[in-house]
Amino acid sequence: MSVTAAAGFRAAGVAAGLKSTGALDVALVVNDGPLSAAAGVFTSNRAKANPVLWSEQALAGGSARAVVLNSGGANCFTGSFGFQTTHLTAERVAARLGIGAIDVQVCSTGLIGVGDERFRQGVLAGVDAAADALGAPGADGSDEAAGLRAAQAIMTTDSVPKQAVATGSGYTVGGMAKGAGMLAPGLATMLVVLTTDAVAEPDALDRALRAATRTTFDRLDSDGCMSTNDTVLLLASGASGAAADEAELTAVVTAVCDDLAQQLQADAEGASHDITIEVRSAASEDDAVVVARSVARSNLFKAAIFGNDPNWGRVLAAIGTTDAAFDPYAVDVSFNGVRVCHAGEPDRPREEVDLTPRATHIVIDLFAGGSTASIRTNDLTHDYVHENSAYAS
Repeated sequence: MSVTAAAGFRAAGVAAGLKSTGALDVALVVNDGPLSAAAGVFTSNRAKANPVLWSEQALAGGSARAVVLNSGGANCFTGSFGFQTTHLTAERVAARLGIGAIDVQVCSTGLIGVGDERFRQGVLAGVDAAADALGAPGADGSDEAAGLRAAQAIMTTDSVPKQAVATGSGYTVGGMAKGAGMLAPGLATMLVVLTTDAVAEPDALDRALRAATRTTFDRLDSDGCMSTNDTVLLLASGASGAAADEAELTAVVTAVCDDLAQQLQADAEGASHDITIEVRSAASEDDAVVVARSVARSNLFKAAIFGNDPNWGRVLAAIGTTDAAFDPYAVDVSFNGVRVCHAGEPDRPREEVDLTPRATHIVIDLFAGGSTASIRTNDLTHDYVHENSAYAS
């Protein structure tokens, strides 16, 4: 199970006609308490969708009772009409659940510029249908199938729903995510809802969530393109009665986020290789991240991996553009366990490297310190270009 794994949560996923395929497109996640503590991180893109603008304000008090999500339209760059749509959506959820609109988080995903009257009415109808589909608090409606339908309803170009669960000392953390493109860091990546039945204060949830996203979603960089709608939410119901140790809660939330980040990477649009770029012996963790990200964003490197070409020269060219502290003529580079570059010079023959498996591991040793970090990315394929060229058609 995912968002319904933790006690005190219900979910629903319905079809409201926002997708031309008739697929599920509106999801609702409800926190029945007794607590309503919540935290969130949002895109750092200056171009923010209307749901992000609403949710950032609504979450300022550290409370949320429900999350409503739609696919089939991002409701971004849709003017005051689009913000009114978001407000009306929160009000409709609040009216159906008997809560305040301020306690409703709103998330949207899909094509930017979609947000007309048809979209508005579809979302509002979807809210009603999702509310009708919810079981009573504590009833069988809060089950695995309901969580799956919610995860399916937020998919756009995703090929599979993404769910994860982990447990702590007497409590559970569950989550669902969507994302297959525009995966780049900015405190969050695409849409993610995490739920826990632990007893925790909003400040502790915020610290745990930011620590988790820093090393998981923030280090997933499939194409260097940051979304306008990125949102990661963590809601706590307290229904287990188990007070969470903050360090353990952070570890459990991180485990769920890491699982979901791996699933997002594996479902990246058109990708044929899942690439982990590990930087070792950096002067600082920040340096390690900068160096790894420079390679993850190199189209030349990503194209070479697609062609099963262990072109380590493209790695060195990419890391040389950073301001990280290291000597580029002392660097080692390995592809899938074969060191092809040693101290800035050729080492093992390229023919020894096998890049046919989907999993690809690049190790860059800077010999500049004791810090390490990894970035997840994907190769650049014909299918990726085709899918994104036809996205709006």
